[in-house]
Amino acid sequence: MMGKDDMDRGLPKRRSPAHPAPTELDGHPIVVFLTVCTKNRRSLLATEQVTNLLIYWWRQADAWLVGRYVVMPDHIHLFCSPRDLDAHPLTHWVHFWKAGVTRDWPIEKDKPIWQRDFWDRQIRTGERYDQKWEYVQTNPCRHGFVERPEDWPFQGELNVLEWSG
Repeated sequence: MMGKDDMDRGLPKRRSPAHPAPTELDGHPIVVFLTVCTKNRRSLLATEQVTNLLIYWWRQADAWLVGRYVVMPDHIHLFCSPRDLDAHPLTHWVHFWKAGVTRDWPIEKDKPIWQRDFWDRQIRTGERYDQKWEYVQTNPCRHGFVERPEDWPFQGELNVLEWSG
């Protein structure tokens, strides 16, 4: 994200995320922290049916592995990593599973489901990975949905993403 100093230097303000290609760390893909929101931030996602639909499409879109995730009413936070160093770009992967979820969405009048873009940040150290997970896991508490993170039913871990740094 551009700061005030960037704007003072005359650099253009970014209107959408840059989505840099995942870099390798010692020959291993790194972990990406991803946030995907619903269109107009509508509360559509935090149900068992939708969470199961997301999991189904994340498994179908297997060029990337989903690690820990939290499904909130209007957005999703997840950690992901390319299955191998030759994986499809992150933008293609996200487009694939968002399209699949939309196609299988149970309520036609809810469509379109997603904001056009998403936000991603590469996690560069194991400590940052743990810090981001703590932030993500406590998100339902900060919003007043539950008192303890473990009480939020719409979270989990599909794959253990080993930090290679």
